[in-house]
Amino acid sequence: MPRCRSRGRAVRSEAVVEAARGSSRRASACGGQGRRGRVRRLVRVSRLLGRPLAALTLVAALGLAGCTGPSPTPAPVETTEPSASATDTPSSAPTTPAAPALIPGGSAAENLPFFTTVVDGVWSGPNQVAGRAYIDALAAAGFDKAAMQVTADQTTVDNPAESIEFSVRIGDQCLVGQVGPSIGNPVTAVLPGLSSGGCLIGQTRAIDW
Repeated sequence: MPRCRSRGRAVRSEAVVEAARGSSRRASACGGQGRRGRVRRLVRVSRLLGRPLAALTLVAALGLAGCTGPSPTPAPVETTEPSASATDTPSSAPTTPAAPALIPGGSAAENLPFFTTVVDGVWSGPNQVAGRAYIDALAAAGFDKAAMQVTADQTTVDNPAESIEFSVRIGDQCLVGQVGPSIGNPVTAVLPGLSSGGCLIGQTRAIDW
C-alpha cells in the first residue's frame, strides 16, 4: 500500500508538471486576459502538491508577467498660441497736444506761447510789416489793447522800415515782437518793462484806431 500511494503521487506530479509546461507555453504567446486566470490555477495546484511545485508555478507566472506589451504612448496634447491681434492691442491712442491759448491773469511768460502763435499767424499773411495788423490781431486774441505799443511802419524819410516792434505789457514784464526784412522770421521774447511804464525804447506811434 505505501508503494501504491507513492506511485500515485508520482503520476499526479508528472501530470501537473506537464500541465504547468503547457500553461507556460501558452503564457509565452501573450494570450491576453486569460493569463491571470491561468496563474491563479497554477497557484492552487501548487498548494495541493506542496512546495516542490511552487518553484515551477513561479517560473510560469514570471513568464506571463514578462509577456506584457509595451505601455501605450500618451497622445500629444495640442496647445493653441494666442493670436497677435489679442495680445498686440495698443494701450491707448496718442494724444495731440493742446493748442496754446490766452491765460487771463497769467504772467508774460505763461502767455508767450500764445503771443508767438498770433504773431506767426500775421507773418504768414499779406501784411508782414504792417504794425496795425499785429495790434489788431493781438487785441482780437484777447490781449489788452491799452497796454500795447508799436513802432512806425516807415522811416522819417518815408522809406519802409527795416523792422518794426510791438509789445504788450503784463504786470512788470512785456511781451515783445519784432518783424521785418532785416529780421527774417518773427522774434518774440519776454523782457522787463520800463520804469516809465512802457516796453519799447524810442519813438512809437499812437494806437488811435
